[in-house]
Amino acid sequence: MSQDLADEPLVAYHAVALQTACHAVNRAESTAAARDLIRAAIDRVHEQVTATQRSIGPKLALVVLPEYLLTGHPVGEPLPEWCERAALAPDGTEYARLAELSRDTGLFLCVNAYELDEHFPGIYFQASVILDPRGKVVLRYRRLNSMYAVTPHDLLDDYLSIYGEDALFPVARTEIGNLAAIASEEILFPEVARCLAMRGAEVFLHSSSEICSGLLSPKNVAKLARAVENGAYVVSANTAGLYGTGLPPESGDGASQIVDHRGLVIAKAGQGESMAANGEIDLAALRRARRVPEMMNLLPRQRFELYAPSYAGTSFYPPNSVRPTEISRAHFGTTQRAVIERLSADGVI
Repeated sequence: MSQDLADEPLVAYHAVALQTACHAVNRAESTAAARDLIRAAIDRVHEQVTATQRSIGPKLALVVLPEYLLTGHPVGEPLPEWCERAALAPDGTEYARLAELSRDTGLFLCVNAYELDEHFPGIYFQASVILDPRGKVVLRYRRLNSMYAVTPHDLLDDYLSIYGEDALFPVARTEIGNLAAIASEEILFPEVARCLAMRGAEVFLHSSSEICSGLLSPKNVAKLARAVENGAYVVSANTAGLYGTGLPPESGDGASQIVDHRGLVIAKAGQGESMAANGEIDLAALRRARRVPEMMNLLPRQRFELYAPSYAGTSFYPPNSVRPTEISRAHFGTTQRAVIERLSADGVI
């Protein structure tokens, strides 16, 4: 974003869901080698973002990166090992280098990574972090729904006592609109997007690493639905292949996209490393649409009081199920099986 635009609100600008390859650290010979791969990934991103900015021009203001781009995902490694090998310290060198990228380009940058927390040693969270053009962290969202990793919900009471409820569904009010992050499969959980929209979110930044198919996948259906339900943009960045995990690498490759507040796909990439998923975020049009009393303006039509008792009186997946000093990956599958058995016995499923 050019400096003359940086100090005033933008009613329209361009965003890009940068589709770039992920080189996993799982097979690195040592922790030092894994950290070298992370640094190399940041260098590649720096080069690609800079070149993308030259191509799109000064109207570019926002770049969203794919899920766990710097490391790939764990493949059975114990949690402490993945902490050492792949998790970032919030005040560490990796985030400092990403902040440098934001400052160098003058862009908002959304990155998804595994990160440490001094209050919860031995575990990591998956976080989406938004950096502003000055390199300042303006939002840190930690994934709340995960199949094989600890989330704030698993430590809910302790997490809330440290960070408070505002940390669960953060929204950054910036000169390019009200930004919120949704991580990976959480696009399938409408409550996450809805809670963010309740707090004013206008643009959902969705970092993902997902199967790309010619068929309409569940995640792609959800991207359209979350946009329509909330009258919000979805900027969804997928990987351009995931290398070094043993999976066929091009499985998670392609279809990064931008969906507007009407649920229309305005830009979409094919496969391979690409900046093709770039397009205009028209905040003025979004805000006009949200303020018109009509049938398709769904957000102000919500009757939350009808639903609140059902949510308040129901528990499926339990909170506070993790003790950090005793956790293993087997815990998550065991917990889900217990939930399924209970819900089956109650006649819910």
